[in-house]
Amino acid sequence: MDDLEKAILISFDESGTIDPVLKSQAAAYCSQVKGVPSICRVCIERLCYTSFVQVKFWCLQALHEALRLRYSSMSPGEKAFIRKSLFSVACFGGLDDKNSARVLEGPAFVKNKLAQVLVTLICLEYPLVWSSVFIDFVLKLSKGAPVIDMFCRVLNTLDDELISLDYPRSAEEVAVAGRVKDAMRQQCVPHIVRAWYDIVLLYRNSDTELCISVLDCMRRYVSWIDIGLIANDAFVPLLFELILVEGLPEQIRVAAAGCVLAVISKRMDPQAKLSLLRSLQINRIFSLVAENVDSELVSKLADLLTGYAAEALDCFKRLDSEDVRRVSMELLDEVLPTVFFIMRNCELDTTFSTVQFLSGYVASMKNLSPLRENQVLPVGQILEIIRTQICYDRAYRDNLDTLDKIGIEEEDRMMEHRKDFFVLLRSVGRVAPDVTQMFIRNSLASALISTSEGNVEEVEAALSLFYVLGESISDEGIRSGSGLLKELMPMLLSARFSCYYNRLVALVYLETITRYVKFFQENTEYIPAVLAVFLDERGIHHPNLNVRRRASYFFMRVVKLLKAKLIPFIETILQSLQDTVAQFTRLDWSLKELKFSGSEDGSHIFEAIGLLIGMEDVPSEKQSEYLTSLLTPLCQQVEMLLLDAKVQNIEDCSNKIAKIQQIVMAINALSKGFSERLVTSSRPAIGIMFKQTLDILLQILVVFPKNEPLRSKVISFVHRMVDTLGESVFPCLPKALEQLLAECEPKEMVGFLMLINQLICKFNTLVGGILEEIFPTIASRVLHILPRDAFPSGPGCNTEEIRQLQELQRSLYTFLHVMTTHDLSSIFLAPKSRGYLEQIMQLLLYTSCNHKDILVRKACVQIFIRLIKDWCARPNVEERVPGFQNFIIETFATNCCLYSVLDKSFEFRDANTVFRVRTAHRIWLSNTVKNCRIVISRH
Repeated sequence: MDDLEKAILISFDESGTIDPVLKSQAAAYCSQVKGVPSICRVCIERLCYTSFVQVKFWCLQALHEALRLRYSSMSPGEKAFIRKSLFSVACFGGLDDKNSARVLEGPAFVKNKLAQVLVTLICLEYPLVWSSVFIDFVLKLSKGAPVIDMFCRVLNTLDDELISLDYPRSAEEVAVAGRVKDAMRQQCVPHIVRAWYDIVLLYRNSDTELCISVLDCMRRYVSWIDIGLIANDAFVPLLFELILVEGLPEQIRVAAAGCVLAVISKRMDPQAKLSLLRSLQINRIFSLVAENVDSELVSKLADLLTGYAAEALDCFKRLDSEDVRRVSMELLDEVLPTVFFIMRNCELDTTFSTVQFLSGYVASMKNLSPLRENQVLPVGQILEIIRTQICYDRAYRDNLDTLDKIGIEEEDRMMEHRKDFFVLLRSVGRVAPDVTQMFIRNSLASALISTSEGNVEEVEAALSLFYVLGESISDEGIRSGSGLLKELMPMLLSARFSCYYNRLVALVYLETITRYVKFFQENTEYIPAVLAVFLDERGIHHPNLNVRRRASYFFMRVVKLLKAKLIPFIETILQSLQDTVAQFTRLDWSLKELKFSGSEDGSHIFEAIGLLIGMEDVPSEKQSEYLTSLLTPLCQQVEMLLLDAKVQNIEDCSNKIAKIQQIVMAINALSKGFSERLVTSSRPAIGIMFKQTLDILLQILVVFPKNEPLRSKVISFVHRMVDTLGESVFPCLPKALEQLLAECEPKEMVGFLMLINQLICKFNTLVGGILEEIFPTIASRVLHILPRDAFPSGPGCNTEEIRQLQELQRSLYTFLHVMTTHDLSSIFLAPKSRGYLEQIMQLLLYTSCNHKDILVRKACVQIFIRLIKDWCARPNVEERVPGFQNFIIETFATNCCLYSVLDKSFEFRDANTVFRVRTAHRIWLSNTVKNCRIVISRH
């Protein structure tokens, strides 16, 4: 063993016993050898004589690199030597024909590397230099299985490296592939096909692996060779014989089926394709499919038959002649029962889209109305496939019920998987509405009468089908109970599924009833049954937490739509929800229970209650009684929690904070059911109750001034009270705004400004007095926080703090815009605010000229336009704001409307830019007219 072989063996060693330094030196030496001019000759000689597979592999790898990188610089003699030597090695020979160590007796990875080197040489030299390579190879196949195997490896590698369209190819590779394929078609493809046939015929009973290799190789090449070489009276019978003979190994039968599928899938003229499909007599293999649906053979036959059906359908679509289309449909009708069986029971190849095929088949029926008797059966089978495909795997039942990580992943996967099948269901429903509704009716009825707890997935699927059906029924159709709804809805309401405890079943059951809730607007006799569904253990009192949460939301939606019909049942509803509502006022409510009880979604319960008791049809005394019974314990709980928090360390109050947060959300949701007219005009006592509640909740800001979640919940309630109480909220505002402004950080200031904007938009100038009091504080804090020029940019500047300041800046401009457009520009001139006017004008000017967001610039320009109208509208009158007019003409118009418009960032096709230019023109024109008046007056 010389130094090179030692170095190769050391560099390939993975035992861990070799010193790393020595291994590194060996790798360096091997790399150095690759650079010597005679590397190809060195590698070929060692390839033939060495007994080490590592050395063989290294030599082939070095040859591959040399051919790719140095081929153009090689001499003709060197190329010829490489060509002759490699071909000899591939054909079970050596350099001197003296029984030297042969590559074809080595492991698969060495033979694959040899095939890769040969393919590289073929790409470089075929057909101009080495035109006889394939013919020569075919002539050597008589040497037996090793050479046949090597030939298959070369053809497969050629497909992988160059021909196959399954991989992205460069333009150069596409050109080379075209050159190679054209030459092979003209010269050697018939010889290769004949060799395939002879090999399979000869070795089918003696060498399974070799036959599989040949069939796999043939499958790859069918797509671009002359189909007549395969689809003929010799090859097709052989392929079907391999498929049908039970004594052959399953792998050979699978490989033969793959070849037939490749023949069927070959792109060709539809008329020729139809003739091909007829000639195959595919019905010969129908009986094999039902034998063992889990076998590899049946899986491949499933792909074959579904591919056949897809091609027959494609011929039907592409051909115009009625006679030919009839033949296509006959072929399709013949194979469809087996295909439908496959779709229900077998795993299909991922390249075949079940939905795509079925959608195409359903589309072919659109013009056939009404459907013929022989077409009704396939529609029912398609619906059965849909039901089968949307069923969850019962192996995941426990995971889906508890919704652990595996359950979440499976639910997400199925949601995505179901989308296409639900689209298909809607298509079937449009083509055959009666058949579809009857199928869903029977599925639902079967699910309802089953007493087995093992049919969870089937029940869920039946309910899901009924739910999706609702998408194709109009609102009027649901209200009137069109079709089978009059039968299905009572059936659904009276259902007592044995598996109602399952999360998936319970959720889709509730969601389905919610979808069809408009049915009960006309059929009010079912309302007690509807309420029972949501209020008993099937809904809000379900044992599963996730179901309880979702049931609360669905119940709120039902109440929102049916509330006028529910007045007689308010007492019953409140009594049923008593335990749910009571949890918000329990003193022993732990943080852990709060976190996992779904109580935050309990706000939907309070919203539903508010919608019920907030109607004017509810007697005044009862309304006050209901509201008092809800608000009083909630407010008392808040007061007690705040009192405890004052005497405890803030760090120990996380439990109390969470409780308070939930209570505020509940009160906020409750108030949504009360209109402004009711609480201010018809029943002001209700308004007083909400104002008292607001006073109590504002104390939260005093005890927890810096708790952002609590603060946001209180602000949300103030927003709600502004809408609910109207102008009667004014007495509460000074205190509320004062507490909200206290220790207000930039993030909290954004929410505060949004509240002020709501007040201005709702009450206009009525809030002028309040705004005049708080504006100096707002201006002082915001101007102190915000930079006077641009925010820093570049790496490391996109921090949370910078983003908060940018959001605050945008909120400030929105606030100023709302002020000026609601006739409140006088606030800027108030004695307490006037000191901030110069800073505000300079900030608006800078932003108008330089802000990156053109919409922000536009907003600032609009503020200036409004101020111009307010402060400069009347000529020959003393200036309301001394110096403002000159500032607009000399500074704003020049810098913002002219110079900044010339910036390259401006897009003059943008409407906002046009707005800026027009503004500049108007100001310039106004200035010109003014100057003319001055000149005229002087003369």
